[in-house]
Amino acid sequence: MKETQQDKQAIIYCRVSSRAQEADGHGLQSQETRCREYAVSKGYHVAAVFPDTFTGGGDFMKRPGMVALLSFLDAQPDTRFVVIFDDLKRFARDTRFHLDLREAFRKRKAEIECLNFKFEDTPEGEFIETIMAAQGALERKQNGRQVSQKMKARMQSGYWVHNAPTGYRYKTVKGHGKLLIPDEPLASLVKEGLEGFASGRFQTQVEVRRFFETCPDFPRNKHGQIIQQRISDMLTQPLYAGYICSETYGLSFLKGQHEPLISLKTFDKIQKARRETAYAPARKDIGEDFALRGFVTCGDCCVPLRSSWATGKYKRYPYYLCQTKGCPSYGKSIPRDRLEADFGTVVKTLQPSASLFALAKVMFQHAWQARLSQAEEAVASAKRQITQIETQIESLLGRIMATSNDTVIGAYEAKIAGLEKDKLRLMENAQNGVPAAGRLEDMLELSLKFLSSPWKLWESGDMTLRRTLLRLAFTDRIAYHRNAGARTPSIALPFKALGVFQQGQLKNGAAGEN
Repeated sequence: MKETQQDKQAIIYCRVSSRAQEADGHGLQSQETRCREYAVSKGYHVAAVFPDTFTGGGDFMKRPGMVALLSFLDAQPDTRFVVIFDDLKRFARDTRFHLDLREAFRKRKAEIECLNFKFEDTPEGEFIETIMAAQGALERKQNGRQVSQKMKARMQSGYWVHNAPTGYRYKTVKGHGKLLIPDEPLASLVKEGLEGFASGRFQTQVEVRRFFETCPDFPRNKHGQIIQQRISDMLTQPLYAGYICSETYGLSFLKGQHEPLISLKTFDKIQKARRETAYAPARKDIGEDFALRGFVTCGDCCVPLRSSWATGKYKRYPYYLCQTKGCPSYGKSIPRDRLEADFGTVVKTLQPSASLFALAKVMFQHAWQARLSQAEEAVASAKRQITQIETQIESLLGRIMATSNDTVIGAYEAKIAGLEKDKLRLMENAQNGVPAAGRLEDMLELSLKFLSSPWKLWESGDMTLRRTLLRLAFTDRIAYHRNAGARTPSIALPFKALGVFQQGQLKNGAAGEN
């Protein structure tokens, strides 16, 4: 019995390049509507609709909807289907994949019908179809090239065009278009994490990750985790310093139009810390339970004490202990509370008297004026170096124009890229080298607050503040003997200077009494 038009089963295939196109006039819904109207006019019964929102770069086997459609045909080999497209470009915008898809339908004995193109199984029809497919492929590649050129041009103008990194979001700004702006409170969290790693507050990248894990606002992946690769990508992203780099487009350290979260100097410190820091995972108890771990050493062997928790009958007990074999103190534990209380006694000795505190304030003011003079000279020196670098760049550009050797040109271009980066650093130093007016009071207040009450920082119990105090107040580790207590520590310069003045005052006072 001959099959009629009414007996034919139709399958509709719709495709857009992205999710964003679903809502516009050429979205999936409008395609399906036109194809259904066509099926009704032909007397076909629509058996199924397969949509795609992924282009696949021309490869139809990378489109989930097309793969599902072919599987649907394979599951019903005895039924003859008509596959309907609203436009030939929905079929395949690549000549080879177009012909491969045609053959895939032919093997499944499925007919193909298009609203704006008539498929014909004749030599002339196949020729025209091939030409149309080649034209679609050409348009796809031209569109891709045009998009790439526009993206590169916008990045050369200082605008980021890819997904916004953590801590930023896009906002349409008059005169700029879509511009990256800090996304609070994430921006402040990212700034704290990056500067913390640069300053040594976070010793490893793992500690940076654990810091972000304590922040509920920091985004996680679908498993609720922050993977280490994400932290590594953040630490190496020049965008946070206000610069745009792209290996794809061959762009290196272009000044961005967006507001930076950190300085270029801080970014360079981060890269140096990444090269020098071991990547072994840090134990979780380092910053949470044992503030002196890694800072206090065994009084017998001078090796840093380890820390651990001992499980008793009813609760757990924190201890420091030496684990150096052959040491007289090997395996001998020291209660954490006792050791840290003894260290608190050492911190109390750093407390200056009121007269010394006043003297310190005068010292800071004199030091600030000296620093200001040095900063002004450094800015002048930076400007001179910038002029020299610009001269070198002009000379290298002239050499590039005079040679046709690709190897030599590549070497000159690499040299110019390095000089451009040096120029950016010098420009930032010149811009930020001289402290702003009024900054003295702010810095003086913070410095004197630290000098006047280091004990308060230790007594607070906050692990971050305690470890900050260790780095600022002492220049070396402190040796601690389980029986004799802490040895005399190496004090940082501010406290050492105050100690010298205090001794001098005591001697002068004693001489006056005599």
